[in-house]
Amino acid sequence: MAPTQMLLQLLPLFLIFFNRVGSVPTDELQTLLDIKKMLDPEGKHLVSWSINGDLCKDFEGVGCDWKGQVSNISLQGKGLSGKLSTAIAELKHLTGLFLHYNALVGDIPRELGNLSELTDLYLNVNNLSGDIPSHIGKMESLQVLQLCYNNLTGSIPREIGSLKKLIVLALQSNKLTGAIPASLGDLNALERLDLSYNHLFGSVPGKLAVPPLLRVLDIRNNSLSGNVPPVLKRLNEGFAFENNLGLCGAEFSPLKPCNGTAPEEPKPYSATVKGFPSRAIPESADLQLPCNGTECSGAPSPNSHQGSILIGLVVSTIALSAVSILLFTHYRRRKQKLSTAYEMSETGLNAKGRKNNGSPLASLEYSNGWDPLSDNRNLSIFDQEVIQSFRFNLEEVETATQYFSEVNLLGRSSFSATYKGILRDGSAVAIKRFSKTSCRSEEPEFLKGLNMLASLKHENLARLRGFCCSRGRGECFLIYDYAPNGNLLSYLDLKDGDTHVLDWSTRVSIAKGIAKGIAYLHSYKGNKPALIHQNISAEKVLIDQRYSPLLANSGLHTLLTNDIVFSAVKDSAAMGYLAPEYTTTGRFTEKSDVYAFGLQFRTFLSEATGFYREMILDCPICSWT
Repeated sequence: MAPTQMLLQLLPLFLIFFNRVGSVPTDELQTLLDIKKMLDPEGKHLVSWSINGDLCKDFEGVGCDWKGQVSNISLQGKGLSGKLSTAIAELKHLTGLFLHYNALVGDIPRELGNLSELTDLYLNVNNLSGDIPSHIGKMESLQVLQLCYNNLTGSIPREIGSLKKLIVLALQSNKLTGAIPASLGDLNALERLDLSYNHLFGSVPGKLAVPPLLRVLDIRNNSLSGNVPPVLKRLNEGFAFENNLGLCGAEFSPLKPCNGTAPEEPKPYSATVKGFPSRAIPESADLQLPCNGTECSGAPSPNSHQGSILIGLVVSTIALSAVSILLFTHYRRRKQKLSTAYEMSETGLNAKGRKNNGSPLASLEYSNGWDPLSDNRNLSIFDQEVIQSFRFNLEEVETATQYFSEVNLLGRSSFSATYKGILRDGSAVAIKRFSKTSCRSEEPEFLKGLNMLASLKHENLARLRGFCCSRGRGECFLIYDYAPNGNLLSYLDLKDGDTHVLDWSTRVSIAKGIAKGIAYLHSYKGNKPALIHQNISAEKVLIDQRYSPLLANSGLHTLLTNDIVFSAVKDSAAMGYLAPEYTTTGRFTEKSDVYAFGLQFRTFLSEATGFYREMILDCPICSWT
């Protein structure tokens, strides 16, 4: 068949394909406008969502895939006070829905369960009410489920146990009742489970220890009772169980040993707890009754009459549970709604729920998709510990920057943006934000570079406080100490009489500090070849509160793609900071940094010859020039 004839036959298929691709934004445009009416009924916060706008370019918080289909909605902290619209379920290609830190009310539409591609749903910190619907079990791609800090009621659906990719389940600080479903133990990918500050009762299912990746289990401040399964001891400090007066277990201090000769097994749970009837216990609840074959008995007692009463209680409890299954199923079918959740640190919202964030367990960022740190097999044990100790979670980064508010924007480059942030301890930081497309795709190289950045420690280098890689957002964040006096560039064009003009002694100190920082990089751990900064300029020299210089972006090129690094090289060349030999060799050496430093040195000192003589006496790298 001739190529021309083949193309003619394929032409209708191409037309159909492109027609479908082109029609999606039109349909989704109306869907987004319907969603806007519900989320922002007063029309104050989503002004950019207009019928005349381009949903992929003009709609605030909306992201699209390569086909122009809506794949992400990020509207956290926007002051939205409306309700969730069922129209959200019409966005079939949605992978991330971020609506946390708003004032949304009403139920969670069960139709959201039809979002089969959704991996992240952030509904935490709103005023949502109603039950958690069983439709949640249909969201086969879901990795992060956060409904914490709402007013949700009812039981935890056992269908959640069907979410095989779920990494984080955060339901804390709601009004949930009933027992903990044993089906949660089927979540093999689960790393974090937070059920604290609810009204849950019954025993702690031993099956919760089954998920091999589980690191954090928080059941504090509930009405749980019975023996705590000893196997949960493996979680160490990741297991929090305080303020459950009915719990017992000699393995867990300060719990008391369970009564009876078989301390591993709890007594049958009472029919009512603080006004909550036992019928609220779903069939998936692990009652952990001591059974032998077909015969079940309570804790042994020397008094046979007490034993009969205990057996009666067991039988009654089982009978009530059987009835409750029917009532519970019927009730849920009438009131099904859907929700998901994203991991969030307990330290940010409510003093009663705060938890020590010093442990690496509490500083992990559990988001979906890309995570170059998901497997540390390429690092030594020591290097793994270094990296883990530097990890921040996404919620802390977002809170620190007020959700990357433009008010906090310090600067922007071709590949990154830098924001000022305030951490929970009150310290100021600078947070550099860049896309995963700017990062090295080779995991070993990225890990090696990140470990090196975490290891750089010198008084004249901007100190790395931590990092966060969000797979859901497809971004990485580097957290540095904040330099309150800006960068050196802001001091170069000042005239005499300006209140910010630096005196000579301060200039001497700054120049010496820059030289010391460069010398440290070049001799870092005896690296061969030496660690080169590659981009020294007045803009990259920060000034701290004591007017000491801090070299910024030291070693950053080890994390970035070659295209990004080359782009920075072109910028340096345009400003005249690039060493001439680079144009012929294409390589950076120690002398490349010295050349750039020399240019800054000359500009900074101007005609101050006396200043130069003082500087030359204590310059670690001047002998290289």
